[in-house]
Amino acid sequence: MQPTDFEEALRSIREQDPRFDAEAYRFVREALDFTIKLLKKPGHGPKRHVSGGELLEGLRQYALQEYGPLAQTVLGAWGVRRGEDFGALVFNLVQAGMLGKTEEDRLEDFAGGYDFEQAFRAPFRPAGRPAARPRSAPG
Repeated sequence: MQPTDFEEALRSIREQDPRFDAEAYRFVREALDFTIKLLKKPGHGPKRHVSGGELLEGLRQYALQEYGPLAQTVLGAWGVRRGEDFGALVFNLVQAGMLGKTEEDRLEDFAGGYDFEQAFRAPFRPAGRPAARPRSAPG
């Protein structure tokens, strides 16, 4: 029997895969709705489907909108540090019956995607300033 309540599904998912905070799953669900609106997809039906690449971009834009310069920090606190983590979240929700997928959808669709430093920190750096380099330990 598949759980019908999202919070019940989260409890079940996290018992089996505790890598990610429950907030990460809530974020993915909200970001999916954001992405559907962003892409002007219909509210239901087959043309509503969002690909892995489209969702990755929607996740990025939604995180920047919601958390601004803290987006990477917030995602990291939830255990999300790369595109593959978003894929794991999505496919955990699919397995729990909370999201659908097509035959073409693959976990690998989320591999790579974008560098989190570039995606979430670079938009907030002052123009003309490169990323800070880590300091070497005194020797």
